[in-house]
Amino acid sequence: MPIHNADIAGIFEEIADLLEIGNENPFRVRAYRNAARQLQGMGESVADMLSRGDDLTELPGIGTDLAGRIGEIIDTGKCRLLEKLHRQIPHSITELLKIHGLGPKRVRTLYQELDVQTLEQLARAARDGRIRELPGFGAKTEQAILEAVSRHVLEQPRFKLAMAAQYAEPLQQYLEKIRGVKQVVLAGSYRRCRETVGDIDILVTADSASVMQQVVSYDEVKDVLASGPTRATVVLKSGLQVDVRVVEEDCFGAALLYFTGSREHNIGLRRLAQERRLKISEYGVFKGKRRIAGDTEESVYRSVGLPWIAPELRENRGELEAARAGKLPRLVKLTDLRGDLHAHTTATDGHNSLREMAQAARRHGLEYLAITEHSRRLSVAHGLDPQRLRRQIHEIDRLNERLDGITLLKGVEVDILEDGRLDLPDDVLGELDLVIGAVHSNFRLSRAKQTARILHAMDRPHFTILAHPTGRLLDSREPYDVDMLRIIRKARERGCFLELNAHPERLDLLDVYCQMARDEGVPVAVNSDAHSTQDFANLAYGVGQARRGWLEKADVLNTRTLRQLRTLLKRAAR
Repeated sequence: MPIHNADIAGIFEEIADLLEIGNENPFRVRAYRNAARQLQGMGESVADMLSRGDDLTELPGIGTDLAGRIGEIIDTGKCRLLEKLHRQIPHSITELLKIHGLGPKRVRTLYQELDVQTLEQLARAARDGRIRELPGFGAKTEQAILEAVSRHVLEQPRFKLAMAAQYAEPLQQYLEKIRGVKQVVLAGSYRRCRETVGDIDILVTADSASVMQQVVSYDEVKDVLASGPTRATVVLKSGLQVDVRVVEEDCFGAALLYFTGSREHNIGLRRLAQERRLKISEYGVFKGKRRIAGDTEESVYRSVGLPWIAPELRENRGELEAARAGKLPRLVKLTDLRGDLHAHTTATDGHNSLREMAQAARRHGLEYLAITEHSRRLSVAHGLDPQRLRRQIHEIDRLNERLDGITLLKGVEVDILEDGRLDLPDDVLGELDLVIGAVHSNFRLSRAKQTARILHAMDRPHFTILAHPTGRLLDSREPYDVDMLRIIRKARERGCFLELNAHPERLDLLDVYCQMARDEGVPVAVNSDAHSTQDFANLAYGVGQARRGWLEKADVLNTRTLRQLRTLLKRAAR
């Protein structure tokens, strides 16, 4: 069975969980977590790298020991360290960490004091009133745990888009190689570029009747939930559910539209059809019993008087009305990006040098790259003080004299302090091309205080871009509470910009806020927040989110030429 980066990352995360529950060295725990994050964000397969003979220790955060673990997992499908840890701590105990409010310390206490190893045992202990007796818990915590377990059981597991891609795209390639298969398309929320997906829908046209047999015999299939001549539903070993359907070419477009969704979009489309006394289904568009369209998506939309609507827009948020009025946006494309305005190097918590980051950005077709290290308050990232920042300014100036085909911009990702002040003085910020402000602490301030904090920071004279504006991390940190409309209108008034952070764990700005920024005339910067040369590949996910937010090329700050960008940056630095 092929081993994907996400498989190895999952093993490393479980190792880190077990080490932390076992109260092991925190630096060792962090090493495994950092390695897992690196693997999740990589576009290239480490298995392919090993097969070419590449040295994995050249990857950020991957030392000799971790490289050996990766090689072992790829060669054998197993990890001896994980097996050893499972002999010491029950395998099921890591599931407890998925319960909101339970960290490694509390899980360790529950295991040692109450022998709680599973979710069922956790719920029973809470119902019996045994948890409240433990030090550091109490009755309110016990009730919160019980409620969190109930929610967790009901929740369908979802996969971040980048992780789902590691399983969906190889399966697509596998199906394309089957004799008689003509086309294979990934549909569903994956095609709509949702930040997370619950399952994968795949549509196939084929002459061969053996496609479903090939699907259920795919070597990553764990369980077959259903199988017939034209449809199979399977669960992969990763836990991702996949539905594969073989459809006739005459109705392929109708089926693709139907299974791409969203449900709300499809309902709206069917209402338009009813107004014309037509019926739309996954089998086509019908007038009475006669099929009049359905071989392509375009033919389905045309039957109700509409142009084709891009999948990312299909959420019933006004796209049908815009299509009818001829006002659909011409959505931004990845090739429209001319630069990236958020990146880190080894000067703080990045993994590559200035020159290496510049060369990697150029290979991705970019013309400029802003280096924006963390500021001094973020000590865990070795943030820069004014003296170190000025040294980097001079280093960038010298390097720009030797670079060909790309220009480095001088910037910083400066912490927004709790009172709204910036972490560095105005005199050094004034020497930069741009200043990105970011909230990295005090996430639980009230809505009023958090909003006031950011508004105050935006009033600083050199403030340029608000980074990852809600601070959310998918599956691990909720967005902080902030009045985003006030923030966006302040940006318009102030002449500064908002970031859409393309890292697959962030994808923040949310799509609805992107649309809000567009409506208010505030340009959005689609940035990678790259910490290594591999991270520029994440720009594709940022563009997907921008498209969901109705952004056109003109709505995205870093589609400008360098000359146009410098003009806008100077206006922002009032």
